[in-house]
Amino acid sequence: MTKVILDAFDESARVKQQFARDHADRIAVVATLLARAFRDGSKVLLFGNGGSATDAAHIAAEFVGRYKRDRRPLPAIALATDIAAITCIANDYGYDELFARQIRAHGRKGDIAIAISTSGNSPNVLKGVEAAKDLGLTTIAWTGGTGGKLAALVDHPFVVPSTVTARIQESHITLGHVLCELAEEQLLGQQA
Repeated sequence: MTKVILDAFDESARVKQQFARDHADRIAVVATLLARAFRDGSKVLLFGNGGSATDAAHIAAEFVGRYKRDRRPLPAIALATDIAAITCIANDYGYDELFARQIRAHGRKGDIAIAISTSGNSPNVLKGVEAAKDLGLTTIAWTGGTGGKLAALVDHPFVVPSTVTARIQESHITLGHVLCELAEEQLLGQQA
C-alpha cells in the first residue's frame, strides 16, 4: 500500500512540474488578463461538469471571498452551482445548453470565460465556449490529454500532460490557486 501512495504523489508532482514548465508564460499572461478584467469591473464565468464543476466553484469562491489577502470581493460566478437554473435549462433546452444559456445571460464583452473539462470534449462545455466567443469574451480552457476539441476553440488553452483524470484535476486546482495569487498580487501590489 505504501508504494501505491508514494507512486501517486510522485506522479502528481511530475505532472504538475511538467505542466508548470510548459505553461509558465501563459499562466503569467492569463493572470494579467484576470487582474485587468477585475480592475475594469468585468467578471469571470467558470464552468465544467462533475469534479470540474467543483473546481470552478472553488476558484470562484477564492475570487469572491479571498485567496491570501484581504481585499474587495472580485466578481466570479461558477455556472454549475445554481440548481434551479441547471434543472430548468436541462429540462427546457437540453443539458448541452446548460452553460451556453447562462453565459448568454451573464456574459458581457470584457468578461472572461474559464471552461474546465478533463477530456476537452464535453458538449455543454464546448457550447459554452462558443457562446462566450460569440459575445466577445476572452476564453480560457483547462483540460488534459490532447486537449480535445476545447483546446483549439479558446484564446488561452492549458493542457495538462496526462490522461489520468485525477492528475489532470490536481493540476487544474493548482493552476487556479496560482492564478488567484498572481491576480491578487497585481491588484494589490507585492507583499512587503
